[in-house]
Amino acid sequence: QVQLVESGGGLVQPGGSLRLSCEASGGTFDFGTVAWFRQAPGKEREAVLCLSRALGDRYYLDSVKGRFSISRDNAEKAVYLQMDNLKPQDTAVYYCAAEMAYYCSEYIGDYDYWGQGTQVTVSS
Repeated sequence: QVQLVESGGGLVQPGGSLRLSCEASGGTFDFGTVAWFRQAPGKEREAVLCLSRALGDRYYLDSVKGRFSISRDNAEKAVYLQMDNLKPQDTAVYYCAAEMAYYCSEYIGDYDYWGQGTQVTVSS
């Protein structure tokens, strides 16, 4: 059974950068789509952006365009979320997710594999 493990979260000042990693273990990395979600305190989990083999990357939040990017390294069995110019409103627990389908989805139920989450706090 494949497991996803996130890392790279932490406390950063506004305007700073973080790179989140999501590594897969216990199986192959043949996912058609990988994605990042986030959940802020008191809010529902929301899709941030995803990367599919069929159509490339797709952003679900206008607020992160130009600041966040997603990439994957199949050899390393990992997915990355580069976050630049971070803002306090980016504070959340960030989750990676994966599915075998080749098309992006913003729906939590469409993803079969999830990491445990990593906390990102943007504060001065």
